[in-house]
Amino acid sequence: MASRTRRPGAATGARDGARRRRVPMRLLLPTLLLVALVTMLMLRGFVHSEILADHRIRPEAATGHVPEKILDGGPVIDTRSGRTSTMRLPDHRLVLTFDDGPDPTWTPKVLDVLKKHHAHAVFFVTGTMASRYPDLVARMVAEGHEVGLHTFNHPDLSYQSKRRIDWELSTNQLAISGAAGVRTSLFRPPYSSFADAMDDKSWPVTEYIGGRGYITVVNDTDSEDWQKPGVAEIIRRATPHGGKGAIVLMHDSGGDRHQTVQALDRFLPGLQAEGYRFQNLTEALGAPSALTPVTGVDAWKGKAWIFLVQASEKVTDVLVVCLAVVGSLVIGRFVLMLLLSGVHARRVRRRGFRWGPPVTEPVSVLVPAYNEAKCIENTVRSLTASEHPIEVVVVDDGSTDGTARIVEAMGLPDVRVVRQLNAGKPAALNRGVANARYDLVVMMDGDTVFEPATVRELVQPFADPRVGAVAGNAKVGNKNSLIGAWQHIEYVMGFNLDRRMYDILRCMPTIPGAVGAFRRSALERVGGMSDDTLAEDTDITMALHRDGWRVVYAENARAWTEAPESVQQLWSQRYRWSYGTMQAIWKHRGALLERGPSGRFGRVGLPLVSLFMVVAPLLAPLIDVFLLYGVVFGPTQKTVAAWLGVLAIQATCAAYAFRLDRERMTHLLSLPLQQILYRQLMYVVLLQSWITALTGGRLRWQKLRRTGVVEAPGGPVPHPRPHSERRPVA
Repeated sequence: MASRTRRPGAATGARDGARRRRVPMRLLLPTLLLVALVTMLMLRGFVHSEILADHRIRPEAATGHVPEKILDGGPVIDTRSGRTSTMRLPDHRLVLTFDDGPDPTWTPKVLDVLKKHHAHAVFFVTGTMASRYPDLVARMVAEGHEVGLHTFNHPDLSYQSKRRIDWELSTNQLAISGAAGVRTSLFRPPYSSFADAMDDKSWPVTEYIGGRGYITVVNDTDSEDWQKPGVAEIIRRATPHGGKGAIVLMHDSGGDRHQTVQALDRFLPGLQAEGYRFQNLTEALGAPSALTPVTGVDAWKGKAWIFLVQASEKVTDVLVVCLAVVGSLVIGRFVLMLLLSGVHARRVRRRGFRWGPPVTEPVSVLVPAYNEAKCIENTVRSLTASEHPIEVVVVDDGSTDGTARIVEAMGLPDVRVVRQLNAGKPAALNRGVANARYDLVVMMDGDTVFEPATVRELVQPFADPRVGAVAGNAKVGNKNSLIGAWQHIEYVMGFNLDRRMYDILRCMPTIPGAVGAFRRSALERVGGMSDDTLAEDTDITMALHRDGWRVVYAENARAWTEAPESVQQLWSQRYRWSYGTMQAIWKHRGALLERGPSGRFGRVGLPLVSLFMVVAPLLAPLIDVFLLYGVVFGPTQKTVAAWLGVLAIQATCAAYAFRLDRERMTHLLSLPLQQILYRQLMYVVLLQSWITALTGGRLRWQKLRRTGVVEAPGGPVPHPRPHSERRPVA
């Protein structure tokens, strides 16, 4: 008997392998949404004749291969089962035919006139219009009219392959089946006229279509209503001579058809008084109806098609509205940033501007640190070069890499280390505040370096007793890589220009964790740093606004931080930021209904933050989706021009921001690529944050890997101790 013993862990390994192969939700859901969005756009473009449309019209050709009885025959041509026959209408029988519909404006008016005068007609509908307006097709059938095929998107079939002809017929039939629950055996070729106009290019198509089971219907008289020659002229052209029967060509779509409607209202009673009867085709010929009910699978296919087309119409309509919203938000934000940041710069840079008496009192600088061994020495040494009197409190939050020992080994005056078990950044900051000696507290990250003037510039606004906190100017220190350059643009343009705008509006949403200052009394009044959200910097800033404090921006308080250098690290950081921002907005939502400073922030700050930091980034990829669609299928030149216009506005804003921050413009060369690629990454991050928020998930703090490449001002930090002394603490 064979052994049934399995290798230990084999099943577990297989399960683990399957689990590893599973696509993460953060990638799966955005991918599915993108596929659905593209599918809806493609379907809409298809039914609007923007995709696969062929507008070529073949000139007249020879007629040598067309049978004489066709050229001399009637307008009803039957080539089914190898036959070649034609039919004419009996005298005093008129069949009105309407091409290219249904149209939501003119078809109902035509139907109303026909109903008013108890007349029937034949509507040769295109699949595109029947798919978009199925209710009108259903009304045609319900009121006794016949419908016929006019292809799906109106190409000249003499240019098309048999496969394309089959596709045009079957898809047109599918639309009619879904709209009215019937099939039709009537067909009219696009761009057709009289039987004697059949030529050697169109005749083979007519023969082939007859072989597919369809009767081809052309016309005897052409009203030429599409030219809008006037009501009287339309009636004259449509009226047959000598009481003969006729198939009359009119249109209920393709443009303004008010003359057609007015002509019908006079044409019908006038000829009815002369003994004419207006019937559909099979009534006039005394033949069985051309319409047969559709049941079973074919009926469900038709209904599914109509449902999908209607869904694509609604989805794309919503997308267009969203595109208008995001366009308005983007342009509105840029205009506000340009105007208000200029106001801010002129105000703080004017000669003699001062917040009040110079602030010279000592400051406590808090540095929360968790496993910052590669960065902490640069950070601390940059602080010791400060032009303002400070004490440095490094709060080691349970590091396992010797961060605290590195700081202690530096032996610098006015630098203290406070150790605690790992409890998170908010707890570390609160611990630092509790151990700070001074009333003004500066907070920074353990991977950031300050310039000598940073602390001095950061605390000057506290000369105004209404100021409770100050945001500094965080800048990317490692901007030589492409990802670093993109973040550099984002920091200068998106963050610091934003802060100037929000400063003027008095609703700044975030004091950056890399460089910010607080009054100890303000922190105590709002309960200190909270761990309710992952964006403790945004949370505390909103709390200060609600408590009535002013939060301002100090442009010269520059701090250089190490930005993520890989897509994965950038993802982790922005995921936490965006999710934490959503948490903070939700936490402070009560401000919307409150009075005083809290209510002002709730009704000004929260909507702006929600629109500019959540809604606009989430919808921004629509610009690129419509750009791609427009380039491939739409008006390419207009689409590219529109996108270049938006890019020009962004470039103007970015250039102005770089000028204000005195940055080199060369980094803006990567702006177009940033707008295409970087925005998609931020979109997926924001979408994942929405998913986490809506599903009630909780996101933990995610430690980013640091390299220590951002050095203190003045060059690299000397390393007097051997590396072996920095082994991690067990």
